[in-house]
Amino acid sequence: MGTGASKNPDSSSHGSDDREDQAGGQLYVSLKMENYNPKGDLIPHVYGSVPLVGSWDPSRALSMERESASMWELSFVVPPNHETLDFKFLLKPKYGNIPCILEEGSNRQLTGGALGGDRRSAMFKFSSDDVLEYKVFIKADRVSPFDLAASWRTYQDNFQPSSVRGIPDVSMNSAPDASNENESSASLELDIEHYVVPAPATSANSGLVYAANMTETPRSLSRVGLFSKTDGSSGALHHQKDTGVDRPDLTGMQVIVPDTAKYSLAPGLVESKSFGAFSSMQKQEGHRGLFVDRGVGSPRLMKSASSFTVDLKLDSESKNSMPAAAGAVAAGAVADQMLGPKEDRHLAIVLVGLPARGKTFTAAKLTRYLRWLGHDTKHFNVGKYRRLKHGVNQSADFFRGDNPEGLEARNEVAALAMEDMISWMQEGGQVGIFDATNSTRVRRNMLMKMAEGRCKIIFLETLCNDRKIIERNIRLKVQQSPDYAEEPDFEAGYHDFKVRLENYEKFYEPVEEGSYIKMIDMVSGHGGQIQVNNISGYLPGRIVFFLVNTHLTPRPILLTRHGESRDNVRGRIGGDSMISDSGELYSKKLANFVEKRLKNEKAASIWTSTLQRTVLTASPIVGFPKVIQWRALDEINAGVCDGMSYEEIKKNMPEEYKSRKKDKLRYRYPRGESYLDVIQRLEPVIIELERQRAPVVVISHQAVLRALYAYFADRPLKEIAHIEMPLHTIIEIQMGVTGLQEKRYKLM
Repeated sequence: MGTGASKNPDSSSHGSDDREDQAGGQLYVSLKMENYNPKGDLIPHVYGSVPLVGSWDPSRALSMERESASMWELSFVVPPNHETLDFKFLLKPKYGNIPCILEEGSNRQLTGGALGGDRRSAMFKFSSDDVLEYKVFIKADRVSPFDLAASWRTYQDNFQPSSVRGIPDVSMNSAPDASNENESSASLELDIEHYVVPAPATSANSGLVYAANMTETPRSLSRVGLFSKTDGSSGALHHQKDTGVDRPDLTGMQVIVPDTAKYSLAPGLVESKSFGAFSSMQKQEGHRGLFVDRGVGSPRLMKSASSFTVDLKLDSESKNSMPAAAGAVAAGAVADQMLGPKEDRHLAIVLVGLPARGKTFTAAKLTRYLRWLGHDTKHFNVGKYRRLKHGVNQSADFFRGDNPEGLEARNEVAALAMEDMISWMQEGGQVGIFDATNSTRVRRNMLMKMAEGRCKIIFLETLCNDRKIIERNIRLKVQQSPDYAEEPDFEAGYHDFKVRLENYEKFYEPVEEGSYIKMIDMVSGHGGQIQVNNISGYLPGRIVFFLVNTHLTPRPILLTRHGESRDNVRGRIGGDSMISDSGELYSKKLANFVEKRLKNEKAASIWTSTLQRTVLTASPIVGFPKVIQWRALDEINAGVCDGMSYEEIKKNMPEEYKSRKKDKLRYRYPRGESYLDVIQRLEPVIIELERQRAPVVVISHQAVLRALYAYFADRPLKEIAHIEMPLHTIIEIQMGVTGLQEKRYKLM
């Protein structure tokens, strides 16, 4: 990514035409092969010149999926800047590479969105007189990215036509007429707390857990291997306060650590030749090209040198406005995968900032987001290493910049954490988030030296000038941090932390080297600024986009399935049926609940899918100005199985039934979607939920809500398809600076 600086305009002005222009369109390629006499267990595959189709490695070729008894199909997305794709068909077993029969003839070629040649068949030669012919159908259409990420549903003739179809991907309607009152049978006569039911054990409740304690467990400081009892003195320092409280004795431990001296560089030794991030107080450099992938709520980024600044100024109109849906991360992700990695590297996000600036909270949110997208991500907190190595309740003197013993001890545990993170990456990890103050150039140079040739570092600096927010964070830190768990006097702990903060401030050096992202006054949720320097690649770009839209403003998010539908009663999946009598009753109870729960939150919005069972469930809710329909919230597309029961699938499509049962997460319905597809198309919804500062009620479907809930609860991908999501139950998730808390209400 290059450079730019801009004010964030009213995002509601981005129309659908702008979305098409800024995305440039994606090329959707559909390949089909037909043969009524297949050869044994040989299945058609596609391989070609880019990583997505195997980079000419037959063992990595993409398998085509059976569309019917004689037809095989495969589709994929080509990015708009794609020039040439060479590919061929081959036959081989689905789970083996022998035999492997290549298509006869020259390579097929896709150039600039156009297919070269007019071959309508593929010939496979088994011997001189044994040749198998497949008919070939190739189609390439340029479509908008959001269409690729949205769910396109197959409707059967006997379904009742929807009364809400024909709307755009995201639409906004005014609130229903408040004169529609609920029937007495739907009223909630008791306090809403009466309907609370226990949340699952693995739920989103983390509000009372200190965020740093949820990070990666230090491997270097485990008692197995590197820890050993010694008779001599350990490296532990004793600047601890005498609290009179017994605690575990860690002074008899010895830790093997990297030689930090060899990584320490003189201040200023590592300088970026391309940096030059500017704000209102800095001079603007020369101009150079920039490509920015913009999506829901994304700011406009003006061109500049190798860095750019984003100003986020929120006025009364834009604060709670709903932007037009723009971009599709699903298409972008597939396009980036097809192009292959920018370089064979791992990514380290290294936090920088003074204490009480929201670093750990930001790191935890970013970790959760990347894991949900399927990136193997871990959060390494240096404070956790320090407490295990040197004990808790270190006094403020331990953190003085002119205390050589304290400085050496802190660099020691930082090096340990960095080595653990790099070792984990070399074992297959993708993104490591390194959480510490890293407040001097010497420390950051040490980390860059350790990472050289092993992973790419991006510094993420959090700056906050709002004294009220800093004061709030300090008090939360003293209340929650294990550093003060044994300090009975809150005021003494508060004073000690203030002195610690002053010690850091004396020696703090802002980031001006390497690749970095600076978040300036972003935590308040009322505007701010982001500076980006020397950032390139799809994943770093998505990280920037996420950070632009995230904040710490507390607000509830209510997740609920639609009221029971007629297809639910009949045991059929998919479809677009109306709600049953029981579903209508729930819709009125839900309206009553929302009115009671959000009575003082008139800026709250109601989100539904475009399917009529969610729209009808939301229709009795009155008093809230924004009712928004998202196509991205539609139920998982069951493709040719839409409208069938699972018993019918088991009877008529036994192989599909077995495949789904074997791996629900990755199983894709014929001509439909998998859970992974649903996650991809939900990313714009997640970004918009993060961006919202008022409560949101999301009325959607089981598979979609499983994916959304998994994001907030930080549940692993393998569990998503099995998360309990019962009908007529509301899941309330509270997001705020103290973490996530969950409460469930069962209304029926």
